[in-house]
Formats: sequence, C-alpha cells, structure tokens
Amino acid sequence: MVLRGVNLAIHEGECLALVGESGCGKSMTALSILNLLPSPPMEIRSGKILFKKQNLKDLTETDWRKLRGKEIGIIFQEPFTSLNPVIRVGEQIEEVLRIHSNIPVGEIRTSVYRLLTDVGLSDPERISEQYPHQLSGGMCQRVMIAIAIAGNPSLLIADEPTTALDVTVQAQILDLLFQMKEKFRLSVLFITHDLRVVRNHADRVAILYAGQVVEEGPPEKLFDHPQHPYTEGLLESLPEFSHKGRPLYSIPGAVPSPFAPKKGCAFAERCPKVENKCRQLEPDLNEKNKGHWVRCYYPSEK
Repeated sequence: MVLRGVNLAIHEGECLALVGESGCGKSMTALSILNLLPSPPMEIRSGKILFKKQNLKDLTETDWRKLRGKEIGIIFQEPFTSLNPVIRVGEQIEEVLRIHSNIPVGEIRTSVYRLLTDVGLSDPERISEQYPHQLSGGMCQRVMIAIAIAGNPSLLIADEPTTALDVTVQAQILDLLFQMKEKFRLSVLFITHDLRVVRNHADRVAILYAGQVVEEGPPEKLFDHPQHPYTEGLLESLPEFSHKGRPLYSIPGAVPSPFAPKKGCAFAERCPKVENKCRQLEPDLNEKNKGHWVRCYYPSEK
C-alpha cells in the first residue's frame, strides 16, 4: 500500500504543510483527495475523505467536475506540463470562470485581467494572449495560481509549486501563494520537501514517511523539539542545523518499497534507536504533548 492510515485535518484559513522525501506519498495524497489517481491500477481500499462533511468517495464523475476548480483548486509541480500548450493562457483562465463562476460573459475578460494582476503579472492584456511556451517558468506558475483561485475555492492544494523554478523565483512564488491565502481566506495543503519553507508559513506540519504520518504538530515544536528520529534526521541534514567542521548529515538507507511492506515500524531499518520491538510491531500515532503527535516507541526526550 502506498498510503496507510493517513489522518489529516485542515481547518478554515489554515495552512497544513505535508513534508517528506521523494517517494513517501506526498503527491499521492494530493491526487487521492481530488480522485485523480489512475484506476486501475490505483484504488482507495478503505477510509474516508471528508470535505465540508461530505465523503468525497461517494461522488460521481459529474459531481467531481463541479467540485474540482470550484471548491478545491490545485497547483502542480510542473507549470509547463500543467498548462495546455496550444491554448492561450487567458483562455485557460476563462474556462474556469465560465464553468465555476456566475460572472456575466461580457465581464469574464476583465476578470481574467484582474486575476493576472492579482498574481503579480503586469500587462495582463498582453500576457493573456500568449501561449505557455512564450512565458517563463515563474510566469507560468503565476498563471497556474490564477487558474487555481479563479473558482474561489475553499481549499487550495499546492503540490511542490516551486520545484521546477529557479531559486530566485521560488521565494517570489511562495510569497505570492501565501498572500493569496490571506487575501482569499484559503485553507491550504502545502506539499513540500523543504522544511525551511514551512517554518515561516505553515500553521501545522505533518511529516510523511513511507505513506504514514510519523509526526505532526506546530512548526515551532517540530523544529525546536522534534520527537521522531526521521524528523530529527531531516533537520540535521539542513546546512543551518549542522555543526561547523562536520560533514553534512544524511539519513542512511532509502525509503522502503510500498509494494513489499515489512512488519513493524517503516523507519526501523534506517533508525539509530531501533529495538526488536520496532521490527515486530507498528507503533500508533500518539499525542506526546498537546497538539504534538508522534509515531514512535522511543521518541526523543530533548
């Protein structure tokens, strides 16, 4: 199983950051929420996905067309592959407005210009007439954000929105994203592998490993008092947390295959604290301190 018992809650106007290394199931979580998993071979075998008290697993494809873009927006990793290369970007935003808003037809073009301006693109009239290949990666990602918020959604899923961008552009896109969160009172599921980003922007952080949440809590608790050995390893691998003169730390081993799960804790083979119990029994996610949850038999006492 790729995801196992992932239990997350996002409150109105809150940003929940989902963090983990490549292959841990972050993007799979996002695609599961929006029912975008290819089926077959993927399927949701158990559990619920509740949105405004409605179980999304019960929706028909017609219901999904009404929900995606209107109630839940998403920003993908690759802006160039997410946009249609043969349709002008203005028309792509127009499509969302026609389907998911009550804006009169004569005012849609003005709304497109306003959205492009909101996401920091000057000269929106010119840009709306351009094709994606005529724009930079940062500009395309701004267009993607405009598309994601065009339907005025309640929840925005940002799946590593800066991965494909230059470092100088990443900060601009992140600032824009969280400006939009405040302006439109969005709830945000922010998926990333960069812990440095979430410290300043997230209200809560969930650490995902091998398809399971292994630690969850406010960013200040996770950064100052990490409980799970995996979280500790992630933090120690950041240059700003390493000790001068020592080699940069890296977690040994690799994420286990979801197609051959072993008994016990998924992190056991890479954990410096592992005991026999860890290899035999899978630990539960328990509340160590108020609002701070950890899935470990031997959490840190720091």
